[in-house]
Amino acid sequence: MPIPRTKPYHGPALFSYGFRPFFLFGSLYAAVSILLWLPAYFGELTIATHFAPVDWHVHELLFGFLPAIITGFLFTAVPNWTGRMPLQGPMLIALVVLWAAGRIAVAFSANTGWQIAMVVDGSFLVSVTLVIAREILAGKNYRNLKVLVPLLLLALANLLFHLEAGSGQETDLSRRLAFAAVIMLITIIGGRIVPSFTRNWLTRENPGALPSPFGTFDTVSIAVTAAALAAWIIIPLHIAAGSLLALSGALQMIRLLRWQGHRTLRDPLVWILHASYGCLSGGLLMLGLSVFWPEIFHPAAALHLIAIGGIGGMTLSVMVRASRGHTGQALRAGMGGKLCFAAILLAAAARLAAEYLASYYLLWLHIAALGWITAYLAFAIAFAPHLARQRKSRQD
Repeated sequence: MPIPRTKPYHGPALFSYGFRPFFLFGSLYAAVSILLWLPAYFGELTIATHFAPVDWHVHELLFGFLPAIITGFLFTAVPNWTGRMPLQGPMLIALVVLWAAGRIAVAFSANTGWQIAMVVDGSFLVSVTLVIAREILAGKNYRNLKVLVPLLLLALANLLFHLEAGSGQETDLSRRLAFAAVIMLITIIGGRIVPSFTRNWLTRENPGALPSPFGTFDTVSIAVTAAALAAWIIIPLHIAAGSLLALSGALQMIRLLRWQGHRTLRDPLVWILHASYGCLSGGLLMLGLSVFWPEIFHPAAALHLIAIGGIGGMTLSVMVRASRGHTGQALRAGMGGKLCFAAILLAAAARLAAEYLASYYLLWLHIAALGWITAYLAFAIAFAPHLARQRKSRQD
């Protein structure tokens, strides 16, 4: 008899597994936040937040939408790593409510005060980190404790963001710290799942050369990336930071090429992982080169390539795969997934075009926003029915 992977649960299916509510509500919020962002940016809409419009936009990407998706992924992955039962029911609902409370607190922080928003919003990431630490330690899966480092850095960056904005300072330091934390998280976890899923698909569908196993080159690439991001946080415009970032981007690109992504073009669910990691690597390279030639390699273009193509693409690829796999569907992109992937790559390309084709800046900016909204709204519409009902074939 197979060992059950979940405890007996009789509540709403939406709260039977961590990926279900966080993927659904996170994707909806990703679309809504950008829908509100452009009118706020152009002064056509006022959000009662203490943050300046650009700060609100950046904060809700890095500390609003993204932590929901990261939480959904980790609450699904950690039980696989540890062999422990997944979080579900009242505890999961409490965390979802806490995340939503953070969004409301930030949106109305001009009325309630930035200190209250900091406490309410900041408590979510801290709580998630503590829950994951408990599960990893209880499962004696000590090698995965390293995922706590980016989570702690992201939680610290969020608190710093509130402090900087609340005291009238620029939020540059907290932004860099948050980007660095997320990039490291993708470098660590993406460096595991991209070659693993690729290997599984190639073994089954296209026998031949397989992704290189994790080795010294991967360790060096991760170490250089960590050093580059540390330098960027502290001395962002120094040639040392620029050199390390450029080297990091080049090493990550070579690392990506070793994973045989060109042999997976028949399956969008696999190659989108490679495309997203490529955007992350290319963004790091551009960010490094922007220190030396900012008129050619625009820093804003590099960061948006990382944010939209790298982070946005990787989150969608993981969301589609996990949602299909854990709700009893075939592991293929489907029409909904294909639309998500095409729209997010369009958004990344359009946002780059907005930086380099200044005479059409507004047009490309709106296309980028439309692409992002379409990608996450398409996910919510396509997968909401599956996320909200029990898996019939077998337990999650």
